Amino acid sequence: MKIKKLITAFAAFFFTAACIQAQSDDLAKLNEWVKFWKERQQTYFGYPVNECSTLSDFYKWYTSTGMDVVNLNNAGNPMADEPFAMSSHVFEKEVIEFFAPYYGYDLDNVWGIVTHSGTDGNNHGIYFGSNYLKNKTKLRPVMYVSDEAHYSNMRLADLQNLDLKIIKSDDMGRMIPEEFEKALDTSRPALVVYAMGSTFKGAIDDMNAINAVLNRHPELPGVYRHVDAALFGGYLPFTEYRYMVSHKIMNFESIAISGHKFFGIDSPSGLFFCTNDIYENQVNFNVTYLNGNMRMISCSRDAVQPLKFWWLIHHNGLETWTKQAQQMMECAAYLKSQLKAMGYPCWQNEYSNTVFFKRPSQALVEKYTLAQGYDERFGGELAHIVVMQHVTKEKIDKFLSELKKEWKAQQKAAA
Repeated sequence: MKIKKLITAFAAFFFTAACIQAQSDDLAKLNEWVKFWKERQQTYFGYPVNECSTLSDFYKWYTSTGMDVVNLNNAGNPMADEPFAMSSHVFEKEVIEFFAPYYGYDLDNVWGIVTHSGTDGNNHGIYFGSNYLKNKTKLRPVMYVSDEAHYSNMRLADLQNLDLKIIKSDDMGRMIPEEFEKALDTSRPALVVYAMGSTFKGAIDDMNAINAVLNRHPELPGVYRHVDAALFGGYLPFTEYRYMVSHKIMNFESIAISGHKFFGIDSPSGLFFCTNDIYENQVNFNVTYLNGNMRMISCSRDAVQPLKFWWLIHHNGLETWTKQAQQMMECAAYLKSQLKAMGYPCWQNEYSNTVFFKRPSQALVEKYTLAQGYDERFGGELAHIVVMQHVTKEKIDKFLSELKKEWKAQQKAAA
């Protein structure tokens, strides 16, 4: 019996040791992964993320209060009079009401949610638009979007089984109003998605010109305009160009913005806004065990992301975001001017923090995590930098110094 107990004890010891070693190996693997990304973080130039997140104190609060072991779910309507019990709806509603005026919505005529992502916001815009038009006109709409808009819009049209017309864009990536008018089916409602920051070139569709096309066709049974403002919708409200994201001025029905881009939330999230009339003309699902009418697409929704938005509102707010937006615009203009000064082929759309240019060596592409594109109209192989909060003049100068050496070597070899 004693021998059996000894064998059992030894087995338990070795099993425990093996588990500790396995955990140590796992931790080492995770730490190496973190080390890699912390090193890359400050030269992450090609994608629209804010690497100057200010959520460290949020996580200290989150864990110190024990919220990290509380399971919440924002299922249901955050704008309802009686929020769902196990949710952060009260904070989500405050977030929507804080941001609504920045996008031209009156507090007595706005409905919104914190979304899973910019794509989720677009999904709601397209779904709400389609339902609204069908309810108002009894006809299925045709969806229109430019060929350089974010690919999620085309995928969502396919997902929702909508008739889709992809409209040709000009060289700089903006929907061509004349091409839109040629494609317009005036016998059916028009669901138009405006790109406010096309994927690669950072183009903004000319909403006034496209609205003028729509106004020339009063025979259209109905019109719904959704703005995909994933990146630009974050910073434009804090610039002199804020009118471009105003529901009142630009006459769009809904808008989607990302939270993990300009605002610096550390995982995908976003904001979606529309008017009460749009919300009231959705498919009616009364769910008594939540908080009444479920008209949004998702049932379960993240309850932590609204808390992060709320935290950033109270710890960053207007002053910080205005300074950051100004810095981004100035640094983007600086990057373009310096590229021009060295004779390097480059381009930038108006209002944009994206500068695209002739693609440098693969070594520089990898070092600065540059996004890559291709367009024969601009000489073929391209790359771009999205100037976010962490892309400072000092870092731009370092990149330019390396690029200049390559460029001089190429010109010398070609001479």
